[in-house]
Amino acid sequence: MKCPVCGEWNRASMPHCFRCGTPLNIDGASRQAWKDTLQDDRRPAAYLRADEFGQVSDQPDSRDALAREMQDLKKRKQEGAELLQRLRENTAERPYSGIEVEEPEEAPSEDPSVQRRITMRRVSDEAAAARRESETRHRVRFMDDTGTFVETRTYDPITPGSLPLDAHSRSFSTRMPLTLPARIRRQKVFRRVVLFLLLAAVIGTGGAFAWQRFFGTGGTVGNASGAIVTASMTGEVGSHTIMIPGEEGTSIYIRELHASYAVSEGYATVEVPDHIWYDNLEGDLNETMDVTLTPFVKTASGRQLPMDPISYTINIQLSPIKLLSPDSLRTTVSTQMYAIKLEVRAGSRVTVNGKDVSDTVASDTGEMSYNAEVHPIGDNIYTFVVRSQYCRDNTITVVLYREKQDIPLDLAVGTFGSTDQNWMKVSATTLPGAYVEVTTPHSDLNITDLDSTGKFTFNAIFDKIGNNTISIIASYPGRKPSRVDHTVYYLPKADEYTTKAWPLDEFNYNELLSNMVVRAERCQVYVVMGVVQRLISEKPQQAVINTSEDGRSRPVVVQNYTKTDWVPGTYYRIYADADSIYSGMPFLNARYTYPK
Repeated sequence: MKCPVCGEWNRASMPHCFRCGTPLNIDGASRQAWKDTLQDDRRPAAYLRADEFGQVSDQPDSRDALAREMQDLKKRKQEGAELLQRLRENTAERPYSGIEVEEPEEAPSEDPSVQRRITMRRVSDEAAAARRESETRHRVRFMDDTGTFVETRTYDPITPGSLPLDAHSRSFSTRMPLTLPARIRRQKVFRRVVLFLLLAAVIGTGGAFAWQRFFGTGGTVGNASGAIVTASMTGEVGSHTIMIPGEEGTSIYIRELHASYAVSEGYATVEVPDHIWYDNLEGDLNETMDVTLTPFVKTASGRQLPMDPISYTINIQLSPIKLLSPDSLRTTVSTQMYAIKLEVRAGSRVTVNGKDVSDTVASDTGEMSYNAEVHPIGDNIYTFVVRSQYCRDNTITVVLYREKQDIPLDLAVGTFGSTDQNWMKVSATTLPGAYVEVTTPHSDLNITDLDSTGKFTFNAIFDKIGNNTISIIASYPGRKPSRVDHTVYYLPKADEYTTKAWPLDEFNYNELLSNMVVRAERCQVYVVMGVVQRLISEKPQQAVINTSEDGRSRPVVVQNYTKTDWVPGTYYRIYADADSIYSGMPFLNARYTYPK
């Protein structure tokens, strides 16, 4: 084996080095050390791997490199421990040294520079009891002005004031050494340097091992695999930005995306839209979904190494849907056919009670109208399921209630629900021979075919702007009478409606408050100009607007029946008709809105 002191090679059976006589520590580690020096081929074992595309790589496994690093770490720790042990043994064999200042035997020279002589001597092993004192104390002889030695003192260079300067110490030389010998200082410095180097080696090796173990495959904050996952937006679509740590010059391949991403500044950045995980899934989806990406690191040589999977949770948005008609999810109707109107995202897939009606969705606005057949059975239930792009299914259920009838009474299919005329022709059918009565304003009732076919017609007259009700009652001997109420929204055209408007100046404002009942019966139209101060209600919209010139007084409450959604803080010119009083303010129904 090799001598640890002189480096000479010796037989493994020899107890001492034949050159310097140093004892040879023959142990298992030492016997094995010389064999390690003869290993000239340290190439790691190669493993053949094939990915899902058939690409074969034969580079060594990273676990082999990790095992070699662990073995080197163990070896360095053992060598450091042996070196420390040898240093302790060498230090124990060498005695401590001290300093003694003695006066020379011959007469002092006239030259003051040679008046003193400092000698260094090694303290013997027998003076071990006085070592501490010899290290910290020195013996000094003093002379008077005539050159005669008069006193010998010991002083402690560490303790201030132990050697006061008096008349007998004027000739004391300031060049006297007051520290430990240079040899002892060098030994202490050497030991400190060795300990520092050993500590740095251990910390560096441990740090490299930790980096390889925890960060070599992307272990960072944010994900169990080490990748940083952040929610983001790609246009108007929800997505996630994933930063995968890696080495410069490599790239990260994502199996699920079939794409590679280069590592730049320590990370490969991947933008993953959320919808790719559920675009092809059918049926009900949950609000959230747990997804997993499978990354591979690709080195410059083309080798692919699997990394830890990256898992995170995505939120799946509901498909947007808005009910336009009727005003509520449950309403009472009297006609055999009723148009249900919805607003969805353009291109959405819509089904009603399992039947696909996507072709009725407008390609530009997303509005759709479904003609529901309403039977006199009570509740008629219609379930709409909407699936928009990048969203999960959204369901809305509309209930149309039609009272059960003992005498059938139906309005003709296609009876309008709105008109811009103050009258409308209405056709209906009932039990032949039944008696019919129209209880709301009408004219020209025709019952010629009533006895034979049960059909009859009349002209409904609308005496106010807004919703008007048409009521019909059918009776027959021995049966319960049937009643049909049908609402028609009457609104004149804009050029006819707006020309009848009065300005809401101070005079008309006070007059409206005083004669609200009369103005409401006559459906008097007013023009409201001002900024929307606040919204009282969202559906339907009810807003407060100050109509004075400075926008601080003459407030009115206006309910929105127009096609424009009001925004608080925005100036509008609104045409509305009188309705009632609300909290001391005029209440009007808005029919037409024009932004400033």
